[in-house]
Amino acid sequence: MARLKIQQLKKTYPNGVKALDEVSLNIPNGMFGLLGPNGAGKSSLMRTLATLQLPDSGYIHFDGNDVLQNPQEMRNKLGYLPQDFGVYPKISAVDLLTHLAVLKGLPNTNDCKEQVLALLQQTNLFEVRKRSVGTFSGGMRQRFGIAQALLGNPQLIIVDEPTAGLDPQERNRFHDLLSEIGTERVVILSTHIVEDVNDLCPEMAVMANGKLILQGKPANLTENLAGKIWRKIITKGDLDQYSTQFDVISTRIIAGQLNIFVLADQLPAVGFEAVYPALEEVYFAALFGTNGKREVLV
Repeated sequence: MARLKIQQLKKTYPNGVKALDEVSLNIPNGMFGLLGPNGAGKSSLMRTLATLQLPDSGYIHFDGNDVLQNPQEMRNKLGYLPQDFGVYPKISAVDLLTHLAVLKGLPNTNDCKEQVLALLQQTNLFEVRKRSVGTFSGGMRQRFGIAQALLGNPQLIIVDEPTAGLDPQERNRFHDLLSEIGTERVVILSTHIVEDVNDLCPEMAVMANGKLILQGKPANLTENLAGKIWRKIITKGDLDQYSTQFDVISTRIIAGQLNIFVLADQLPAVGFEAVYPALEEVYFAALFGTNGKREVLV
């Protein structure tokens, strides 16, 4: 049974932007991927779940708690790594994490100090614990962000665009860390990077324009598109013609040649070849296939 239940959330900002439009989700224990382009509403949903803003209407329940009625109970169970995570640059990692633990309500006792050191060990920062956080690389800073999110053993963890800008080695380290912490709690990974969701998440959803447009298990979603994705190498000058004639969901340069990917129930035309869809094709089909409107799959 789902631990986190989101029902019909709506949020419109004063400038008229409809950030959340009837968003409903049931999210069980484990890693859950929320995919979407910039401006899709992912960060608005994350901020709402983190009780940093109120929705215009709707409900959020976590472990039986009405989050909107009792936000402090949610905060006591929450770990949050926002997209832009600021730090005090001149303070050492161990001192800053201890300070954040106190701000989070943990008593400054030996148990707190032991938890801080354990989290620095878990995030592979123990050896640099006395270095100022301002000297950390982007990946080290993100791992420190996860350490602060894990203070107090939260049961819901939200990470917003955590691997953007990381090099492949740091991205792999971060994946290992998220996989480790996502076994016995709800972890929501909000990102526009398809590979992150493909590598980590047994359940996922896609957002666009404030709405959920696709939901399910990555393996099932790719299987549902089998036999419907077609590829052809074309010249750049022919792209407009093909885009008008076919349901082109994406283009990609492969070995210096322009490949188009088309959504169709049968062979679109001579010269196309069938390809088994990856999660990237599922994502692009949800966003751009059939005029960008796809049925929500559960």
